[in-house]
Amino acid sequence: MIDSHCHLDHEPLLSDLSNVLKRSKDVGIKKLLTISTSFESFSRIKDIVNKDDIIFGTVGIHPHESNTNTITKDEIVKSLKENPKIIGIGETGLDYYYNNSDKEKQIISFKTHIEAAIECDVPIIIHSRDAEDDTFNILNEYKGHNLRILMHCFTGSKKFSEKLLTLNSYFSASGIITFKNSVDLQETFKSLPIDKILIETDSPFLAPVPNRGKKNEPSFIDFTAQKLSEIKEISKLDLINKTTDNFNRLFFQ
Repeated sequence: MIDSHCHLDHEPLLSDLSNVLKRSKDVGIKKLLTISTSFESFSRIKDIVNKDDIIFGTVGIHPHESNTNTITKDEIVKSLKENPKIIGIGETGLDYYYNNSDKEKQIISFKTHIEAAIECDVPIIIHSRDAEDDTFNILNEYKGHNLRILMHCFTGSKKFSEKLLTLNSYFSASGIITFKNSVDLQETFKSLPIDKILIETDSPFLAPVPNRGKKNEPSFIDFTAQKLSEIKEISKLDLINKTTDNFNRLFFQ
C-alpha cells in the first residue's frame, strides 16, 4: 500500500515517527508521501524525508496559508531540484469553505504552483473545497500542458469528477469514504475508473471508521483500502495493487 497524502510533520506523528513508521510497515505500506502546507512545514519535511527510504515529500503552500506564505515559481522549482525525494508540488488549491485566506491570493498561489508543476513535470496535489467551478476553470486554462493532477481527499460532486477526468486527473480516497453519511461520495468513487484512484490518510486528520474521532496515522489506511475495495467490488489485494500501480505511474513515470 501507499499512503499518498499524510502530514508526518504534524503532531502527534512527528514526535512518534519511529513507531508510526513501524506500524506503517507492519500493515504493508511501501511508500509515504508527506505533504507540505507552509514554509515552516517544508523545512521539517526536508529533514523527515531522510529518516527512512519509504518517505517522500512535496513542496507547496496550502490555500489556508496563502495570505502569509507567498511562494514564487522559482522557489518551488529550486526546492524540487535540490532534493530527489521531493516528488510533487502541493498541497495547493482553493478553499472557499473556511476562506482563511483571501480568494485572490489563493488563486494567485494556485496558478504559481500549477506553472511550477508544468515546468518541472511533476504531479500537483490539489485541495478543493466549496470551489469546484474555480478549481476546474483554472486547471482547464492549462489543459494543453500535460498537467499531472491529483485531487487529494476528493469529496467533490460526481459532476466535478467527470469534468476533472477530461483533464486526466487522479483522485485520492481518504477515510471519509468509510463514514456512514458519505453515500454520495461512495457512489462517485464507484463510478471512477480504477486506474485513476489512489488512497490516503490525510493523517493526523480524518481517521477512518472504526477509529473515527482518534488521531489518524498512516497505518489506518488499511481500513480505507478495505472499504474502497467493497465500493469497487474487487478484492482488497486487487485494490491495493491497483492503487499502488497508479501512484507509481503518476509520480515515478
